[in-house]
Formats: sequence, C-alpha cells, structure tokens
Amino acid sequence: MIRKWWHGKTAYQIYPKSFCDSNGDGIGDLRGVISKLDYLQALGIEIVWLSPVYRSPLADQGYDISDYYSIDPRFGTMADMDELIAEAKKRGISIVMDLVINHCSDEHAWFQKACADPEGEYGRYFYIRDWHEGEKLPCNWRGYFGGPVWSPLPGHPDKVYLHLFHRKQPDLNWENPALRQELYKMINWWLEKGLGGFRIDAIINIKKLIPYRDFPADRDDGLCSVQRMLEQAKGVGIFLDEMARETFRKYDAFTVGEVFNEKPEELPQFIGDDGCFSTMFDFAEKLIGDDPRGWYACTKPTPEEYKAAAFRAQARALPAGMLSNIIENHDEPRGVSHFLPEGEHSEAAKTLLGGLNFMLRGLPFLYQGQEIGMENLPFSSIDQVDDINTLDEYQVALQAGLSEAEALAAVARMSRDNARSPMQWDGGAGAGFTSGTPWMRLNPNYTRINVAEQQGREDSVLRFYQRLIALRRDPAWAETVVYGETIPYLPRQHNLMAYFRGTAQKLLVIGNFQPEAQDVPLPAPVRQVLLNNLAQFDCDGGILHMPGYQFVVLAL
Repeated sequence: MIRKWWHGKTAYQIYPKSFCDSNGDGIGDLRGVISKLDYLQALGIEIVWLSPVYRSPLADQGYDISDYYSIDPRFGTMADMDELIAEAKKRGISIVMDLVINHCSDEHAWFQKACADPEGEYGRYFYIRDWHEGEKLPCNWRGYFGGPVWSPLPGHPDKVYLHLFHRKQPDLNWENPALRQELYKMINWWLEKGLGGFRIDAIINIKKLIPYRDFPADRDDGLCSVQRMLEQAKGVGIFLDEMARETFRKYDAFTVGEVFNEKPEELPQFIGDDGCFSTMFDFAEKLIGDDPRGWYACTKPTPEEYKAAAFRAQARALPAGMLSNIIENHDEPRGVSHFLPEGEHSEAAKTLLGGLNFMLRGLPFLYQGQEIGMENLPFSSIDQVDDINTLDEYQVALQAGLSEAEALAAVARMSRDNARSPMQWDGGAGAGFTSGTPWMRLNPNYTRINVAEQQGREDSVLRFYQRLIALRRDPAWAETVVYGETIPYLPRQHNLMAYFRGTAQKLLVIGNFQPEAQDVPLPAPVRQVLLNNLAQFDCDGGILHMPGYQFVVLAL
C-alpha cells in the first residue's frame, strides 16, 4: 500500500450544532469549535470532520444544503471558517467538511429554478417526471425517512421529483455532466481554501437504477426499501473516479466515504491505491441486528456478533486498503449504549469497547463525547424527539401493532438524537456547552459524565483515549499499530475478543467482553504491558487472569 500523510492520524467528528456555543444562543458554532482546538490537540487529534455548517433550512440538520458557498449564520461566517482552518493548521489539525452531493435543499437556487422551468437547464439538474393524480408513481421505492421517494413538484401538479431522503432534499441528477461540473467546481473552491478534504455523505445513492422499476413490497405500505434499487444499480464507480480525478487527487485531499451496500468487487475501486476515496467507514458492526421491518424489530448486538463482524470487515479490507473504524457517529445511537450489554456502562466496559475498536487496523474516528463515554438520552415522551428519522420509525412501530410505550422504547434506543445531545464539558449550568438555553435537551447525566471531571482523574475514559492515541503515535509502535495486519487470536473463546497486530505477532490486543472473569492462555511471555484499562494485571504460568471488561495491549 502506498503510504499517505493521513495513515497514522486519529480523526474526530464534530457535530457543530451540539459541540460548543460561543455566543449564548444555545446553538454550537464555529467560534465554539475554535475555542476547543487546544483540547483536541491535547487529546491527540490530527483530523477533524465537521458535520455540515453550510447555509441550510435544517430540515435534516444541515444535510439539506441551500448554498454550498456560504456558512449558515447560525454557525458563524466565512471569516470564522477561514480562521478555523488556519488555527487548526497551526496545531497540526486538518479540517474536513461534509460533502453532501447526492441531494441539496429544495431551497437551493438550482431547485427553485427547476420549479420555475422544469424543461429548462436546471430542470435537468434533478430527476423530474410527468405524473397525474391517480396515476401510478414511476416506481415503488421507499425513502430513507419513510414514504414514497416521489413528491409533486412545487407549482406543477402534473410532475413529480425524486428524493431518496426527506421531501425537502431533492436528489441531484448525476447523469447530467453539467451538474457534475458544477459540483466539481465547488469542491475545488473549498480545497483551494486549505481544506484537508471531505467526508462524503450517502455517496452510493448518486447512481440510480434507470429506467425505474418496482420491486416486491417489503411492508404493508406497498413500497420497497431503496436498498433493493442500490443492489441493482451499476456504474457508480465511473462517477466517483471522474470526481476524484477532477478534484481530490489534484490536492492529495483526504476523503472518507459513507458507503453502504458496496459490492465486493468494488472495494479496490473505492479504497485501493488508485481508489476514488482515501478510506471508507466500516459499518459492519452497525449493521448487526438490522431488520427491514424497521427499528422496532432490530436486535441488540452481542459481544460475539460484534467480534465476528469486526474480523470479517478487517479480512475484507486488507487486500484493498484501509477502513475507518467507528463505534458511533451523528446518525447512530451512542456506542456504549448500543454495543455493551444492558446496564453494563462502567468505565471499564466503555474503555474496553473503545480500545477493541481503536486498535483494529484502519483510521480510528472518534465522535464528540465518545472520549468521555457519553450515553444515550432517556426519553419519556415522543414529544421529546427532534429527529425526523426517529419520528418516522415511531409511526412504523405503531403500525406494526406496538403500543405507544413499546414504540417509544424501541425507537429511543436507536434514535439519532442520542448522539446529538450537547457535548458535556462540565457539571455546571448548560454543561459548559452554552450560557443560554441549549437547542436540544442535555443528557441529565452530564453532572457526573463530563470533560472537566475526567481531565482531573488519571483512570478516566478520557485519559484512556489519550493513551490509546499516544500509542498510535509512538515511534516504537506506530509501524505495527498503523500498518500491521489484524490476526484473530482464540476467536472461539466465548466473549473474548483478541487479535495480533502485525505478521510478527509481537503485539497482542485482548478484551474480556463480559462482566465475569475469564482466563486467557498467552502464546508467549509478556515483555511489556503497553495499555491496561484496569489497575490490576494478573498473569502467571502463561495464563492471563482477566477480570470483567479488562482490556490490555501486550508486547510479547
């Protein structure tokens, strides 16, 4: 694999609306991010991904962009953005922005012009079809947020437009070369500003199955998940390679793709040496327990399922390139609430989960608050939900026959709101996030789970993550931690996740993924304990006696 500037880094995702509010209006902003750059530098972060701060009506929290060249006033100004890029660079941090180009906002000038003249130039920037009330829609695909992917074109009752997400997020027509060139011009404009690169949103969706056709319905609504269409669509790589050639490769930019449903043969094309992305997220663990019927039918991952999914992903990626490893992001519940057994939220369990994921081969991505072990929000009413996806899944659960209480419990554990509650900086009013009223309610546990408390304690989750990152950057071990293979060790031992890093098998990562103690035979004597999330280390006669949720990294 060709060595790249980003390989040894650790990345951190910021959801700006909930990270740090500098002016007391209850909404996080760019100046708030600037104020925390020293914190990120001390943690060891060298790449920061910002979720969208472009101008937007926020129908989907900024993933509906009305102007790609403008910062939304809620978050600040373009001068603030320029200062953030410059100040981050001084600290060795590259800023990466969200690139949302499968769709835009219905308030974008392009869509407004398309509505004014559907047959004109901008009408061809979107997927618009003739339709009359009472007729069958062009296809029966269900959008990601529920309902048909077709809606009437404003001002034109005889036409419909395609939106795989919210109706306020019309899909951009990538089959149109003029549209593609407009997007490439915008990407290069940002890279010229000194941006380090992009996280690329929902990118597989840019290639549609045309001509449109129905698929067998998978719910009582007569619709079918849009995932079935994506399985049939061919040729997305042609678009992606053109984009990389016209933009990213010219700047040696870092890019990470949000890719679901990739076909096995496409992986080298996506993340190989000549791939269209630098890397892509590993969602294998996130997909455990998914159910096409809806969130209400999803099952909680077990430690054994987590282990198997992680090892499969590592084996799949190795010949092609490097994945980006996550346990949570802005679209997922908190990792410690999702992947740890119910009620097992001790700091030992949290650090075990973080360590097992972080030490896998690939680029580690932390999500804001993960480094202090932030947990899911408690919900007592559906009225507390902000997320449009959660509200749709609540209705799906009710239609499936669940009571209101059962439906709320089912969607609460999966809700995107869990990751979007404000960052917990301290135990004071506003959790140190804001001096005003936060746009979204705080998790009530912020008085005990916060940055300030953990900074003063050497055995905290925060200090553990700092040690993980320091090991990745340690010259003595960086080659093995960054580039070494992941080789499973004792994969059949129940609730034990253990693996070597590197073909020389000198670095061994072991996690006891259960509350009960268990013994682990070691393949060679221990030369050095590089990391240990507990105070004790009990090893004799080649047997490591591990208390519940112990995590260690051993040099053998």
